[in-house]
Amino acid sequence: MEVALNKEFGCQDMTGSIKRVLIKDPQSAYKNQENIDSQYEDLNYFGKPKYKQALKDYSLFRSILENNQIEIHTLPDDNTTTLDSIYTHDPCLVSNSGVVLCSMGKELRKKEPEMISNYFESIGIPIIGKISSPGKLEGGDIVWIDDRTIAVGVGYRSNLDGISQLKQILSNDIDEIIPVHLPHWTGPADCLHLMSNVSPIDEDLFLVYSKLLPVSFREFLLKRKIKLIEVPDEEYESMGCNVLAIAPNRAIMIEGNNVTKKLLEDEGVEIFTYPGTEISYKGAGGPTCLTRPFLRIK
Repeated sequence: MEVALNKEFGCQDMTGSIKRVLIKDPQSAYKNQENIDSQYEDLNYFGKPKYKQALKDYSLFRSILENNQIEIHTLPDDNTTTLDSIYTHDPCLVSNSGVVLCSMGKELRKKEPEMISNYFESIGIPIIGKISSPGKLEGGDIVWIDDRTIAVGVGYRSNLDGISQLKQILSNDIDEIIPVHLPHWTGPADCLHLMSNVSPIDEDLFLVYSKLLPVSFREFLLKRKIKLIEVPDEEYESMGCNVLAIAPNRAIMIEGNNVTKKLLEDEGVEIFTYPGTEISYKGAGGPTCLTRPFLRIK
């Protein structure tokens, strides 16, 4: 799909129109049912994905991106990463200067940043830095509040050392990084990113699950005149808070979270849904996790 662009990359917000995105489909990430069967328990999945259904569900997800005129880039197959590599959001972030490679807090995902790096370098997008041990940083913990301000979750997947390194790498691109301390919740084996609890929908509209947010961070968002839409308890476990803004007031979410969907629609947000049973619920990765936008235009 050809999209007329006047730049190649730049993604210092989370609600502008996505023009270019990096994904990895189940054919490359899952490979086959036998591969799924051998990995899903070690990766602490909530259930065993069904390969054939995953292909169908992902096709529907991808069609939403295509129908919104987003240029899609697909990571190739490799022999070093796991099922989790379908979640391309986590191994890096993209600033206006280039790509920052993360250091994954989940041990079995350690090889993913290298694969991301190889792809971006192959299409001429610069790598400007890499988080190194003992620093930890995952993309799901990073929320752009505006184009010069980042909030980063501090928990089992990202730490203060990783945040310190990120601040140095992005010294020319940002003014402030706000650490947001996350709760223990269900423990280190499960995935609780900051974006498990916060999804920007527009620059002044965020979807949140306030019960798992620090008071100080919630108050910060309100002081920034950001309206908060609260995800109901009954739709938090079904990933009602994991929503991908693909343009201002246009977003993708997992089907079935009807209360949250109605709350967003009441704010004038156009919602697209896809079945998330195989590619989202079982691996705890919603539409944000399935995508790494690397060019957004406001």
